[in-house]
Amino acid sequence: MRPCILITNDDGLTAKGIKELKDAMLPLGDVIVVGPDGPRSGMSSAITVSIPTRLHKVHEEEGLKIYRCSGTPVDCVKLALNILFKDKKPDLLVTGINHGTNSSISVVYSGTMGATIEGCINKVPSIGYSLCNHHADAEFSHVIPFVKKIAEKVLEKGLPYGVCLNVNMPENPPKGIKICRQANGLWTEEFVRHEDPNGHPYFWLTGNFTNSEPEASDTDEWALTNDYIAVVPTKIDMTAYEVIDELTSWNL
Repeated sequence: MRPCILITNDDGLTAKGIKELKDAMLPLGDVIVVGPDGPRSGMSSAITVSIPTRLHKVHEEEGLKIYRCSGTPVDCVKLALNILFKDKKPDLLVTGINHGTNSSISVVYSGTMGATIEGCINKVPSIGYSLCNHHADAEFSHVIPFVKKIAEKVLEKGLPYGVCLNVNMPENPPKGIKICRQANGLWTEEFVRHEDPNGHPYFWLTGNFTNSEPEASDTDEWALTNDYIAVVPTKIDMTAYEVIDELTSWNL
């Protein structure tokens, strides 16, 4: 039997990246796409709780079904697992291909990685793919062979429970793949103030990313800067085990 592969993203069902990912996965198995009905970037692991979430099938052919969801990327995964995969979980969840990087600290904000982590929580081998290009018409052809290779290997080998893959890919042709750790960095955020026609202020979020360790060659940021694909094994267990003994000594 062919593997069953679930796909979602945070850029929306009409984004080029999810279409490229769907085409890359079709040779590997039967594909079900459940994508948001519009952009949901920066949603992390947000879920919809105050309004109904809607799911509509928009296309079906042999080996492929495509659904539109009104909710967040995590809603897409939750609905798929609870409604479309009630009897058998998918063999693989892939998310993206995101238009823009989700390296370093961006992993905690990313709707792409929020969906990946949701699959991981539910014991589905899960991979999040992102490309260092924000343009709607970004070129993906140079990374598709690597996208397929990583997915094929995960289908073959599986992943440990609680671990998913955060895969970030350079805009230039990759030199290869690096297994990395997440770089230490942060976004320096600024809010640009404007006024509406009635004189009321409103704000647009902007900012710049700062890599705190640009010379460290074992990080995802270094790999991307040097035109390698960065694969970071990412855990859902956020416990700081190395601090437990110290906190215990506080006698709280």
